[in-house]
Parts: sequence; C-alpha cells; structure tokens
Amino acid sequence: MLEQAAVDEILEILAQLYPNPTTELEHETPFQLLIATILSAQCTDQRVNIITRKLFADHPTVESLEQLSIQEIESYIRTAGLWQTKAKNIKRTCEILIDNYNGEVPRTREELMKLPGVGRKTANVVLANAFNVPAFPVDTHVHRVANRLGLAASSNPNQTEEQLTALIPEEYWKDAHHWLILHGRRVCSARKPNCEECPLAHLCQTAFTHQ
Repeated sequence: MLEQAAVDEILEILAQLYPNPTTELEHETPFQLLIATILSAQCTDQRVNIITRKLFADHPTVESLEQLSIQEIESYIRTAGLWQTKAKNIKRTCEILIDNYNGEVPRTREELMKLPGVGRKTANVVLANAFNVPAFPVDTHVHRVANRLGLAASSNPNQTEEQLTALIPEEYWKDAHHWLILHGRRVCSARKPNCEECPLAHLCQTAFTHQ
C-alpha cells in the first residue's frame, strides 16, 4: 500500500487529467440512472446509451416503463448482455418502486439493494451520482486500477471499496471513482496498460509488469 503523500499525488494528477468527471451513462432522472446502471452489468456504457436513448424516449418514467411486458422490455434491450434476466429485473424493479416507494428511487444503500438486479456497486452509483450521497462504487476498472497503483491490495471489489474509503477523503470519493474508471478505460487497460505514457507510472506499484 502507498504512503499518504503518494496517494495525495495520485489524486492530484488524476484530477488534472480528468477534470469535472461524471458518469458516462446518459440519464435525466434518478430512475433513468438506476435502469441504465442495471443494464450496464457486463455491457459497455456506450452500448447502454444506445439502448436507453430509444427506451427512455419512449418510456421515460417508472409508470410508463412498468406498463411494458417483459417481452416488450426485451425488445428494447436485446443487445445488452444478460438481456433476458435484465428485462425481468427491470420489470420487477418498476413494480416495486410503484408499490413500495410511490414511484421514487430509494435513497439508501439498503433499500436500493432490495431491488432486483441491484448489487452494492449499482446502489453506490445511484447514491453518488443521483443523490450526491457519499459512496465509492467499485467496478472492474476501479478494482483493477486501484490494486495496480497500490491504493488497494484486495482480490474482491468489496474489500477494495473498504480500503479506498479508508484511504481517500470522503469529499473525493465520487470524483475518485470516476477518475479511476476513466484512467482504466483510457490508459490502464486490462490486458495491455500503456505504462509508457501513464503520468502515474512513477508512483505505480506494478508499472511495466503487465507488458
């Protein structure tokens, strides 16, 4: 694990590289972000955005989307991974939101994780990006980059989240989540990270070991 001075320098560099970061999932409401995040499992944000542009144009609200059958939802999301399971989860989530939450998206992790298809990462994405609740979502990019850099030393995302939230001040959680995602997509890729051009290489615990 890194010393705090190195952690601070990493955060400063990432902030300069990726100013004003935000989720790349297109949405206008917390409900739309929830559905987009459910769809994003094993699916790129770009693909999700293609799907939701049509889906949300036709059915922007929970009440409208809930009226669709599972088969009709499938017809919109068929190009997403695990689309059959996701269609069932989206349908049931809409029903639960209407029946139990007056059509509103709950604002606690515990309540969000009761919804079908919503795990800890999805709940944290909604909390941080829709409600500005302090949360640190850990997806595959965050998990990979954090462990390569030495910000975490863990084999599973939940432990990585615990270590990151202990190491990084709460006011940086939302931005740091996005910084690590963007760095993972643009520089620190899974198979062949671009260590030669990475401005964090001099601080990274595993630089040039994945070539």
